[in-house]
Amino acid sequence: MIEVKDLTKKYGDCVAVDHLSFHIDPGKIYGFLGPNGAGKSTTMNMMTGYIAATEGTVKINGYDLLKEPEKAKRSVGYLPEIPPVYPDMTVWEYLQFAAELKKVSGTARKQQMETVMQQTGIEDVRKRLIRNLSKGYKQRVGLAQALIGDPEVIILDEPTVGLDPRQIIEMRDLMRDLAKKHTVILSSHILSEVSAVCDHIMIISKGRLAASDTPEGLMTMLQGGIEISLRVKGEAKRLEEVLKEYPQITGYCFDTMKDEGCTAVDLKVQGDADIREKLFYRLAEAKLPIMGLTLVERSLEDVFMELTGEEEVMINEEAQTDDSDIEERV
Repeated sequence: MIEVKDLTKKYGDCVAVDHLSFHIDPGKIYGFLGPNGAGKSTTMNMMTGYIAATEGTVKINGYDLLKEPEKAKRSVGYLPEIPPVYPDMTVWEYLQFAAELKKVSGTARKQQMETVMQQTGIEDVRKRLIRNLSKGYKQRVGLAQALIGDPEVIILDEPTVGLDPRQIIEMRDLMRDLAKKHTVILSSHILSEVSAVCDHIMIISKGRLAASDTPEGLMTMLQGGIEISLRVKGEAKRLEEVLKEYPQITGYCFDTMKDEGCTAVDLKVQGDADIREKLFYRLAEAKLPIMGLTLVERSLEDVFMELTGEEEVMINEEAQTDDSDIEERV
């Protein structure tokens, strides 16, 4: 569907995208995840032909974007972070204008316009000036123009920025619906958004591809095994003797407990070996009552932090409107 090879963008001495290569297969929702300034928007702008690449190639449906731009772009619908709408046009006029630009024939034009308005839920505002629409409706109008021409690939750059929680949910549902007929590529730095809708995630850091896998695959890859948090009533020495009986335990770290007579330990278990049940019965046999046993699961946020090394990441959906709404993580 889309093949990106050694894609690079330089602004003087600044490298925004650094020899990025990946492949997009049809029928999935792909997520570009990364912090602000990672190169997500620049990559999308190069993939759609909005800006020229310094180096590298982009092929869409076998067509080289540089050599056969018209054929390549025909397969792509693009919604930039700021919707490219004309405020003095009505919704209907703007979609008609977009259809003319995309050379949609006169017989099919009206039907396509009606279809995309229904898909995006803007039928009721077709006669209104775009300047008088809310942020959410402007996003929908921008998405509707991306759907004109029925492209195989829909590329969305930060589609939920500035939307309220209800509009975010509606936009997510719309993206899932689009994925039934289109390949969707979604750029975001909102972790919950990417994990909620994407089948495959590509994490970009400092212009490079840090990882590419399913959400579950990314967490499994970095997990390196199962982590168990254990608290028992008894001495650390006796507990350690029991733990040494299990070769699956690759490491453990004792923690000081405030509860008198209790010992806490964090265990690292190799692969996907789940020894909780056996450990439960063995500790009961050793008269070391379990006061707490928890399987520690890593989140997509943990994966993001480990791969990018970033200290700042936006994880709150309700705080998407400006750069001040970033939660600091140390």
